[in-house]
Amino acid sequence: MPSFVPDLPVLLGFAVATFVLMITPGPDMALQMSRAINYGRAHGLAAMFGAMTGIMVHTTLVAFGISVLILAAPPLFMALKIAGAVYLIWLAWQAIAHGGGLRLTEAAKKVPTLWQSFATGLGINLLNPKVVLFFVTFLPQFVEAHDPAAAGKLLFLGAQFVVLSIPLGFLIVFAAEKLADAFKRSKWVERALNWSFAAIFTAFAATILTAQARH
Repeated sequence: MPSFVPDLPVLLGFAVATFVLMITPGPDMALQMSRAINYGRAHGLAAMFGAMTGIMVHTTLVAFGISVLILAAPPLFMALKIAGAVYLIWLAWQAIAHGGGLRLTEAAKKVPTLWQSFATGLGINLLNPKVVLFFVTFLPQFVEAHDPAAAGKLLFLGAQFVVLSIPLGFLIVFAAEKLADAFKRSKWVERALNWSFAAIFTAFAATILTAQARH
C-alpha cells in the first residue's frame, strides 16, 4: 500500500466522521437545500460542488501547514492535537445547546446563475471560521508525529471526505423539499442529528485525550 494511504482503521474512522459531519445541519446544508428548493436541483448541486471545492482548499492548506509543523516542532503538533480534542468537545456542546444552525432562506426575486450558486457555496465554506477550525484541529488527529508521509495522508483524507460527501450531497439536494419539511415540522429530527454529532465527536475527543495522557 502506498505510504500516503492511511491504515484501514483510520480510513473507516474518518469515513464515520465524514458521514456524521455531512448529515449535521449547518450553513453548507442550508444553502444547498435553499438553492434546490428555491431555484431547482441544479443550483443545489452547484452550491454543493462549491462547498466541496472549499473543502479541498482547506485540506491542502492544512496538509502542508501541518507537515511543516511536524518537522519543525513536534511538541507543538502534540499541543495542536490536544487543542483539537478540546475543540471537538466544544463542538459537541454547541450541537446540543444551540443546534446545528439550519436556516432556510427565502427565494430572491432575481434567479442567480449556476456559477453564482457555485461561488456562493465556495464562499460560505471558505469564510466559515467553524469549517477552518474544524479542519485545522480535526484532520491532524488522523496522522502521527514524525510521519514523513503526513502531508500525503492528509491530502488523501481530504479527497476521501469529498468523495464520500458527494453522494450524500446529491441525496440532500434531491430530497431537499422533504428534508426541509421534516426540519420545519419536527424538531426531533434536528435534535437526533445534533446528539449523534455530539456523541461521535465526544468519543473522538476522549480517545485523543486518553492516548495523550498515557504518553
